[in-house]
Amino acid sequence: MGSPGVVDRRRFLRSGALAGAALAAGSSGCGSALDPGAAVRAAPGAQAGTAPEQASVPGPGAPPEPFDFAEVSIGDLAASMASGERTARSVTQAYLARIAQIDRQGPTLRSVIETNPDALDIAAALDRERAEGRVRSPLHGVPVLVKDNIDTADRMTTTAGSLALAGSVPVEDSHVAERLREAGVVLLGKANLSEWANFRSTRSSSGWSARGGQCRNPYALDRNPCGSSSGSGAAVSANLAAAAIGTETDGSIVCPSTANGIVGIKPTVGLVSRAGIVPISETQDTAGPMARSVRDAALLLGAIAGPDPRDPATAPGETRGVSDYTPFLDADGLRGARIGIQRSVFGFHEAVDRLMEAAIAVLRDRGAVIVDPIDLAASGALRRAETEVLFYEFKAGLNAYLQNLRNPPIRSLADLIAFNERHADEELAYFGQERLIAAQSKGPLSSMEYRRAHATARRLSRAAGIDRVLDGGNLDAILAPTGGPAWVTDLVNGDHFGGSSSQFAAVAGYPNVTVPAGFVHGLPVGVSFFGRAWSEPTLIRIAYAFEQATRHRRAPRLLETAEVPA
Repeated sequence: MGSPGVVDRRRFLRSGALAGAALAAGSSGCGSALDPGAAVRAAPGAQAGTAPEQASVPGPGAPPEPFDFAEVSIGDLAASMASGERTARSVTQAYLARIAQIDRQGPTLRSVIETNPDALDIAAALDRERAEGRVRSPLHGVPVLVKDNIDTADRMTTTAGSLALAGSVPVEDSHVAERLREAGVVLLGKANLSEWANFRSTRSSSGWSARGGQCRNPYALDRNPCGSSSGSGAAVSANLAAAAIGTETDGSIVCPSTANGIVGIKPTVGLVSRAGIVPISETQDTAGPMARSVRDAALLLGAIAGPDPRDPATAPGETRGVSDYTPFLDADGLRGARIGIQRSVFGFHEAVDRLMEAAIAVLRDRGAVIVDPIDLAASGALRRAETEVLFYEFKAGLNAYLQNLRNPPIRSLADLIAFNERHADEELAYFGQERLIAAQSKGPLSSMEYRRAHATARRLSRAAGIDRVLDGGNLDAILAPTGGPAWVTDLVNGDHFGGSSSQFAAVAGYPNVTVPAGFVHGLPVGVSFFGRAWSEPTLIRIAYAFEQATRHRRAPRLLETAEVPA
């Protein structure tokens, strides 16, 4: 597919100065395949801006150059800007240079699909506001990435990683982007993702999109970052941004968070508006923060939470949600907490089990009451009901989203399927689109099949699932392994998930927080705490106390492969 925004990537990377200029101008950092020689796609209307300073480029496996903001918290960034030591513009420029150094070149993480051509100008404007005495929030001037399925009405595109939406610029901001701008965030760029948020094939490779190529795990470049918020997880872990926004239908925040060694919060459905987010499921979709610490994630959650007339599901949030989650950051927050252990999702990896036992021991030591085990196990009935609901809701939601675009390249799910068939060499080179085809075969949301599946999914996940267990044991939260260590990326056979605990919270629409819990052969593993609807304050308190007691987060070293004993 030719366009004025496509240049040869090998020629692009030969010039460091050109690479920097293109970053500042908002070019896409990834091509159309795993091949590092794939094309680089630029945002429509992007013009050359001020290039970030160029650093030397490390090769794969080489230690990255020292970075001034490595593992720096949002609070520390804010303090440095408040003191005058740094400016939002200098911080933004440093992150753009970091993206140029290790996302576009060297290790080539392919975690950022597109940078904001106006990022430096936005940061400079925020610096002027600060100089005039106006500080919008604790996030004022902080650079944040958003997943490429979150609408931004600017010079960036929103494509869900698909060539079918290449060049698509929404008519208005998503509510998430609007809230971030109001908080003074610098929207640094769009993060790569599993194409269509991984709702395309049962044999997909997480982190692959036709626009972005295959995103890599910064702990071991041959390993998978999980998904579908792959780029959000990898970029935050590799210090390419202060934090990021991901989205989840089932596992898409918590899985890339565990695989990339960061914190992820999947909120209660309705706490954060879905307006302006490319949809899968109106009953399960939500956006949420991904960060290197619970504190940073809590700050970001407060910024994006809130009611929105465009999303009726947010109406309860006006009374049930809060605008600031930092008061719940209590290092002694485990004392007296009643936590149930979901043993039904243990046993898929003995090393992960050992990490979970160590986590449980920390909880006990810090005063938590452990109820072990609890009676909560997924069933075939729940899986089947969830699948039916997602097929129906994806068709209805995507068709509605596409109709609201300005001159969309495609107007329906049927158009998308046909586009992929016409561009099979680029879109279907590694795996198919059987999920899209299955969704297209479904009828309207008024159909009895959908209504029965929806009722079954809600009952099994809520009244007969999480609510039953929490009420029966008088529990505050449930603990489970978030997943296993990252698998080797395999474009031939697709993903090799080791284990997961996301389903109950995802189907119920309830909150789920994952925190680093340790490592298996140098690959991070997280522990999840999930609970009843609107229990984010409780879960954040528990997660923060666990994090402060263990401090498992460790920056990745961009190794070519995991350090596994011979």
